Amino acid sequence: METIAVAARHAETTRSEPSEGAALLDELRAAIARYVILPSSEALTAVTLWVAASHLQPALQHAPRLAVVGPAKRCGKSRLLDVITETVHKPLITVNTSPAVVFRAIGGDPPTLLVDEADTIFGSIKAAERNEELRGLLNAGHQRNRPALRISGPEHKPQSFPTFAMAALAGIGDLPDTIMDRAVVVRMQRRKDGERVEQFRSRRDIPTLHALRDQLSAWLQPQLDTAANLVPEMPVKDRAADTWEPLVLVAELAGGIWLERARAACVAMCAAEEGQDDESNLKTRLLQDIRRAFAHFGDPDVLRTQDLLQVLITDVEAPWAEYGPSGLTPRYLGLLLKDFGIKSANHRFENGRQAKGFARARFSDAWSRYCTDDAEPDGRDASSPSTSDPVR
Repeated sequence: METIAVAARHAETTRSEPSEGAALLDELRAAIARYVILPSSEALTAVTLWVAASHLQPALQHAPRLAVVGPAKRCGKSRLLDVITETVHKPLITVNTSPAVVFRAIGGDPPTLLVDEADTIFGSIKAAERNEELRGLLNAGHQRNRPALRISGPEHKPQSFPTFAMAALAGIGDLPDTIMDRAVVVRMQRRKDGERVEQFRSRRDIPTLHALRDQLSAWLQPQLDTAANLVPEMPVKDRAADTWEPLVLVAELAGGIWLERARAACVAMCAAEEGQDDESNLKTRLLQDIRRAFAHFGDPDVLRTQDLLQVLITDVEAPWAEYGPSGLTPRYLGLLLKDFGIKSANHRFENGRQAKGFARARFSDAWSRYCTDDAEPDGRDASSPSTSDPVR
């Protein structure tokens, strides 16, 4: 209760009295935009807050990843990493690395890991398999107190290596799903004609960025205790809230318009990523399409598998006609629904005929959990199963 009270008092103060931090964040935001065109104003806000949050790592419970990805070369990924490198806390940059190096680089005051050309590590199935240990390390390091144990030294004793550290990874194409799920994702785009940025020159520009970095550190380091006790109100839930909390926390400390900016960026960018996780979103899409299929037949208590598949496959905007070698089949349908605990069963239909089918009531729990943004087609509560007899 005490930490919540502290957070409430701090939030009220920062809303009415913008601190020097707001001016520093404005300066950092402008510095990033000077050299790189971000895909949106929200993305620029997110990168700014992520950089600032790196100076608060000792106070954080979660270390968000920053995934800077693009569909092709020359989208500004490496240039953004150049600017980030000169403004974060203790940058440790590499174009390739091994788990052993990372294990030994992270300590009580962890660096900020910066990995360019991440597609060379995770960009193919074979490469990803070779670097599975590094992926596990990056996943574990998202949360504090998730050490890695290794046999080390001449006596071959187990040694605990800390993994907690903020990390930015840039590359072509998406990173592994488990990393993307723990990341603030910035999807870069190639500049259009007429979009202009300044050229980045190390000798000229790095001293200015270092001065800004030192100012950020001088502002945030004395506030570590305050930051550790702040519990900002989050506009998202679960892992997304864990990932974005450090960014919103920095905005709380800064005050002014930054808290509004942070929450708006959080909502917009999390919503944009909801459609990107192919496997899990395919299953969610299936649940939504099945709900529409039931509505198409007037929401019967039981729907034949063959009728359900017919509706799914004939939907020209859905992926089911091209799922698998010959479209969605009863077997593939069962596999996709397996994780939700939904199975087909024998049911009696008109004329006393039996056939495989799905009971509508079996979907109620999954619909209420994974399709909460959709209203029930007939206005019924998805969490309330039908009371009518499922056998006809």
